[in-house]
Amino acid sequence: MHQEAHLKQPSFLRDIVIGLSDGITVPFALTAGISGAVDSNHIIITAGIAEICAGAIAMGLGGYLAGKTEEEHYYNELGREYDEIKKLPDVEKQEVREVFAHYGLSEEVQTIIADELAKDDKQWVDFMMRYELGLEAPEKGRAAKSARNIALSYIAGGAIPLLGYVFTDSAATGLRDSSIITILCLILFGFFKSKLTGQNPWIGSLKTTGIGILAAASAFGIAYWFNHK
Repeated sequence: MHQEAHLKQPSFLRDIVIGLSDGITVPFALTAGISGAVDSNHIIITAGIAEICAGAIAMGLGGYLAGKTEEEHYYNELGREYDEIKKLPDVEKQEVREVFAHYGLSEEVQTIIADELAKDDKQWVDFMMRYELGLEAPEKGRAAKSARNIALSYIAGGAIPLLGYVFTDSAATGLRDSSIITILCLILFGFFKSKLTGQNPWIGSLKTTGIGILAAASAFGIAYWFNHK
């Protein structure tokens, strides 16, 4: 029997990718930048923890607001569609016919389908929401779940660059170890993220790692220049 493989829980995975992507890259750049200005692992770790807390809150709130906006938009459009099928049924039927005309169905079949859909308001509106507007019903509690997923992923990702400073006694050694650990994680993260989304995993891995290295190197260079000019 043929089994189709489709990506499950795309919203959940999207949240994890957003949280981990910024959670690894931003604290990595921050700690690298501070390493270019000070030689105290305690200061670097403290600043890193503060950034992770602030970043997780900001990213979580951003995810929550995005989820609420999506939810409000869907239900506003849903109410509008119910209103339109009551006040403008002929116009809405024509929009149904146009959808199937796009797929090459005959006018007779288009009319039959439109008339059948019009017998059930819920099915009619569901069809219009999905195929006219391209909107899917939002998952219940999606906004809160998105905020939680992104925030926790950000914290998990942000802890990675700090590990190099926890077990070393100088900023230079901490930066070295942090860079090794973080770059390896970026390679793996970029690879599996791209593989899950159907992209070339090697190219995705190189892009993700390159962005992280560029951000950290830029932050370190600027901080070092200001501190030693």
